[in-house]
Amino acid sequence: MNALRKLLDKMKPTFSEGGRLSMFRSVFDGFETFLFVPNSTSRSGAHIHDANDSKRIMIMVVIALIPAMLFGMYNVGYQHFLAVGRLAETGFWPVFWYGFLAVLPKLIVSYLVGLGIEFTVAQWKGEEIHEGFLVSGILIPLIVPIECPLWILAVATAFAVVFAKEILGGTGMNVFNVALITRAFLFFAYPTKMSGDQVWIRQDDVLGIGEGQLVDGFTGATPLGQVAASTEPVAQITNAVGEPSSVLDAVVGLIPGSIGETSVIAIALGALLLLVTRVASWKTMLSVFVGGGLTAFLFNVGGMESPVAQLPWYDHLIYGGFAFGAVFMATDPVTSARTETGKWIYGFMVGMMAILIRVLYPGYAEGMMLAILLMNLFAPLIDYCVVQRNVSMREKRAKSVNSKI
Repeated sequence: MNALRKLLDKMKPTFSEGGRLSMFRSVFDGFETFLFVPNSTSRSGAHIHDANDSKRIMIMVVIALIPAMLFGMYNVGYQHFLAVGRLAETGFWPVFWYGFLAVLPKLIVSYLVGLGIEFTVAQWKGEEIHEGFLVSGILIPLIVPIECPLWILAVATAFAVVFAKEILGGTGMNVFNVALITRAFLFFAYPTKMSGDQVWIRQDDVLGIGEGQLVDGFTGATPLGQVAASTEPVAQITNAVGEPSSVLDAVVGLIPGSIGETSVIAIALGALLLLVTRVASWKTMLSVFVGGGLTAFLFNVGGMESPVAQLPWYDHLIYGGFAFGAVFMATDPVTSARTETGKWIYGFMVGMMAILIRVLYPGYAEGMMLAILLMNLFAPLIDYCVVQRNVSMREKRAKSVNSKI
């Protein structure tokens, strides 16, 4: 590390004001502050001093996402080999390697497009590079189907970064979660690439050993998609080859779905890290599950004749993107509520709205994306109401004390 520090110090004058490459000063600063904590301190004004800057917090979230990403890679291979009927004869590493090669291009495209735009904007404005896309860049590939074309992913990422972030002022100023705007753009602009059975299971021959054709009778519908399309009061959930799928399969994550959203266990490992390091709010996280579970339970006992309404309340919490959204999306410190009371209200409303959308809008079986985006819009209002209520209560206490004096 000392050698790297000396190398950067030697290169710094070239990129500083007056240097040959001073026009790329913000790019150099971005790489330097990514590798090392800045040694400069504030000289005036009121500042909060902490051991972690925003880059370190973002990196912690990226680390927390690694279990979901790695398992998502394995599940991509698992679903493919299951569908082609070769799972039993294929070992762990070929299955994982297949998924790794399928997911890696999406990660590369996401970061190239998103960081490319952020670097360009920073150079144009003459400002430092914002670090927010460190998290968005890995979130975006994890919340899309494996069969989403790379060019569509690039277009959606560019749209989200430009219109949902940069136009609003950059990191810390965006109203909506950037990764979810990417998914919303895909859902509304290219619905055939975000819905349907076949988009959730990779079909091409990534390893070059002839597994490109799926077997007859193949179905790649997600569990929620199967429930929404069911004509029976209680839907029978099956895997890619029509075999019954259990709750354990959903908890482990061996089901069709977006790349990083299937495994509750992997998501829980990430949640544990975020909670231990206090990067994410446990109040927001817990209230999402409480709001979703309670709403689903009320539908269960309400007698509504709908397969989605009669899906057990605990199944709602483990299927689809509910757990992933509760842990990594709803807790976004920029777009969620920031007051302590507001976090309870915000999280509860996110969980409630997700279930309401699932049950009452059969055309969109997921619900979590729209619920979080909707509550992103109301988060500032929630905080405002909480603050005003606190101010009002303090005024009443002050008047009460003055009247006694």
